[in-house]
Parts: sequence; structure tokens; C-alpha cells
Amino acid sequence: MEKNIIITGTSRGIGFELARLFSEAGQRVLALSRNSTPIEEAKLGNCHSFPFDITRQDDIDRAAAYVGEHWTRVDVLINNSGYLVNKPFIDLNEDDFKYSYNVNVTGVAMLTQKMLPFMAKECHVVNISSMGGIQGSLKFPGLAAYSSSKGAVLTLTELLAEEYKETGPAFNALALGAVQTEMLEEAFPGYEAPLSAREMAAYIKNFALTGHQFYNGKILQVSSSTP
Repeated sequence: MEKNIIITGTSRGIGFELARLFSEAGQRVLALSRNSTPIEEAKLGNCHSFPFDITRQDDIDRAAAYVGEHWTRVDVLINNSGYLVNKPFIDLNEDDFKYSYNVNVTGVAMLTQKMLPFMAKECHVVNISSMGGIQGSLKFPGLAAYSSSKGAVLTLTELLAEEYKETGPAFNALALGAVQTEMLEEAFPGYEAPLSAREMAAYIKNFALTGHQFYNGKILQVSSSTP
């Protein structure tokens, strides 16, 4: 059965690969990213995109208007967009923190809020977080703004699952370990991750389509390393 899938952060990395995998599987995709060119140039079947900034309410409203006009239903929302700033804490400024939280937390909340009227009990919201947001996990200097915001979206996931447990949709979060993406290379030049963006995207795709049958309000750690 054809599903309607919304994915944010689709210009590169995991988000781009997710859009491609869902398209190849015959699903309908709304791919949202500030830079829509990579998706448009890929000419994916059943995939629509337009420039989208998750920190702008006008863009969020535009996405909701598209759904209302063309779909009327959202089966899966994958909040994948993310912003990472890597600076010593002493060098972080207020704007660094504000933008990190606007992209990684507030934008996720506002887009989800707009899409909820289109989502039924059997639908699924998947928030992509980071192992850096897990309490007790290994932390890295320089990621105070990023990791704390990713921790906040985990708590948001749990809260929304509780608030909507009777009506749905299901809410779950995936706390990802290192994946070989452009964002990782920018933050940690030369670091080699154990998984490619496409490999992680394949896991997330399957979880997005089936995970709500088994989980709600759960934080799943998707990492092959310890701690």
C-alpha cells in the first residue's frame, strides 16, 4: 500500500538517501530542505520538494498546505533535519544556541504540530536524534549546543507519545551513533564512521514503516559502539 512520507533535511546525507529509498519503494515523498536542488536533480519518482526552512513558520504552513491539497493524510513524518555547531563552550554565543534549538527542537515541534491533523492512530512520527543526547552516553567537547538540543528532542518525543497515546500517532526517536555524512565530516574532519548514510537510511526507512507497531514513546539507541 502506498504511503505518504514527509522527510526533512533531504539535501544530503541520511535525509537524501531516505527520500531515494522511499521513492524507489514506490511511496509518495515530500522532501523538505533549504536546498531542494539535489532532490530535484535526482528526479525521483513520486517525490515532491521545494525550498524549506524549518525555522520559518511560513515554510511550515506551506508544507501543511501541500499536504491538504495533494494528500490529505501523512502516514510517516521523519524529522531528520539537524544543525551541528562544533565550538568550545567558551566560544559559543547566544545565536549558536538559539539556532541549534530552533532547528533541532522548536522546528521539529512546530512542523509536527502542523502535520498532526493529517495523522491517524496508525501513523508514525520518527524524530532523528543523536547518541550525544542520551544521558550517560559518551560526550564530545565542542558539542554543547548540538547534543543538549538533541537531548531535548528526546524528551519532547516521550511527552508527545504520552499526550497522544489514545488517538495517535505513535512517536519514537532514534538516537544515532556515527554515520559517514557530510555533517560528520564537517564536525570531525577525517573521522571514519562504521556506517554509510544509505545503510543508516535503510534502517530508518524500515523502522518508520513498522516501528509504531512495537514502540511508542521510546528512545532507541542505534549505535554499534559502546558506551
